[in-house]
Amino acid sequence: MKIAIVGTGLMGASVALAAQRRGDDLVGWDADPDALAAAVARGAVQAASSLEDAVAGVELVVVAAPIAHLPATVAAVLAASGEATVTDVGSTKASVVRAANGSPRFVGGHPICGSETRGAENASAGLFEGATWFLTPVAHTDPARHRLVHGFVSDLGATPVAIDADAHDRLVAMTSHVPHVLANIVANQTGASRVDGHEPLAHAGGSLRDMTRIAGANPRIWVDIFLDNGNAIRGALAEHRRLIEQVEAALEQGDAGFLARWIGEASGNRRRMLEREYPDPGSLQRLRVHVPDRPGVLAGITQALGAERINIEDFELHHMSPERGGTLTVLVEGEGEAQRAATLLESQGYSVVISPVLEAELPDEG
Repeated sequence: MKIAIVGTGLMGASVALAAQRRGDDLVGWDADPDALAAAVARGAVQAASSLEDAVAGVELVVVAAPIAHLPATVAAVLAASGEATVTDVGSTKASVVRAANGSPRFVGGHPICGSETRGAENASAGLFEGATWFLTPVAHTDPARHRLVHGFVSDLGATPVAIDADAHDRLVAMTSHVPHVLANIVANQTGASRVDGHEPLAHAGGSLRDMTRIAGANPRIWVDIFLDNGNAIRGALAEHRRLIEQVEAALEQGDAGFLARWIGEASGNRRRMLEREYPDPGSLQRLRVHVPDRPGVLAGITQALGAERINIEDFELHHMSPERGGTLTVLVEGEGEAQRAATLLESQGYSVVISPVLEAELPDEG
């Protein structure tokens, strides 16, 4: 199939590389000549001289323009592309569906994946493996066009899920956009504070690092996302405000029962989230290993565990300083396997602390 990629940054170039594995013929165009040149250098697309040139005679157009320009670009592609099916990969959907103006050829899309890098030079054909890929057909959408995009998405390794565009924006407000808002709030509040002359950021613990990992994400992307999905984000933040007031009231009243139930509910919800990634999240054990800052340490640990056939479910490194090293967090399934891993690592001189990923749920106090 001949496919045009309009917008050849990380996401567009990744779509192109993944489509190449199907044997598709890819042509690309970008309003930014440097972005297009990077995609060509990456081997993702052949360059077109204009938008009209890119979409001429193709069967499918994938629009990967920035959010601020996405609705106008989709409208321009629909006007220029003849009979081609058109889809997009934007992270908000209501505005772009409106811009398509009921065209039966348009099927909105949003792959739930990404990277902390950007640019075609960092594109990957495997970016979509195992990802959810939302599709937002409307009443006027041609079913054959929907089937074409559905099949294309499946072939790239993703799981297509149909959803209403407005519902999509409310959903991602809760699962993606509001977490970014809250991470920025916590980072800025902590960074602007002093406690009896002490700077909190200088004494940050794992909780702060974990919660603020996504703080300060690329403003060129996130300002546009926040503004485009502002209504849904505001609605979700209003609900956050109500829930925070409940916690404030419980603290003021010394209501330990409420707080215990509240934490237990959060534990259950986190378990439900982890069940999508792990067959039995309740059996996951967390090993915290203090490691020095020197080459080969991580490779040595993973090789040692692998040699004993101890499977690492996940791992993460928090670096403190060249002098203090860091903390390597390793997830292992089962208490027995975790103890085997700890014994092995302690025999090599490492300090290891084991804890369950999910704490035991508290009993309901009525």
